[in-house]
Amino acid sequence: MPADLLRVLARHRLVLSAAAAAGAVAAALGALAPAPPPSTPVPVAARDLPAGQRLAAGDVTTVRLPPGAVPDGVVGEGALPGRVLGGPVRRGEPLTDARLLGPALLGPDADAVATALRVADPGALAVLGPGDLVDVHAAAAGPDGTAVVRTVAARVRVLAVPAAQPGDAGAAAGFDEGGLLVVAARPAVAAELAGAAATARLTVAVHGR
Repeated sequence: MPADLLRVLARHRLVLSAAAAAGAVAAALGALAPAPPPSTPVPVAARDLPAGQRLAAGDVTTVRLPPGAVPDGVVGEGALPGRVLGGPVRRGEPLTDARLLGPALLGPDADAVATALRVADPGALAVLGPGDLVDVHAAAAGPDGTAVVRTVAARVRVLAVPAAQPGDAGAAAGFDEGGLLVVAARPAVAAELAGAAATARLTVAVHGR
């Protein structure tokens, strides 16, 4: 066999041997590398979201968290579009049932019901947030034409201050004034609020935090 051919074959054998050795080292390092820690996909707010926001696909993204860091009540990403936030949410905050309008907002108030009411001055709602305590007053004209004000509900807890949404039932029913407020109230108080809303203008007074 010519000497030149022998030299070429020798060089090829060296290259193949080096490649095989490098592959063996890489495989060994891969086997020794620790497995990635377990994680769970969790839907979170893709940006800061206001109370009353009706969630769309672009409002939600998914991150992976260690199982021990996943909060209770996380809602599946596919179930979030169309749901309404009961309070503001920061970017990156996990989206749980306690952040959405629904039974979970009632929290420990087992005997309470979520009651929606419209207050005469929507500007008053700007200072309210979930957890605030309010008194609800009803103002109506008395027999002599003077205003009569009475307290309909005392120290009821605010659950949500939903933003107005196009096509909401309130707009369809002809409510062109007032802002929507959702509070937790016992059934008897909820009935009082409903009756007062039919005959009077409702206002709220906020208790100190």
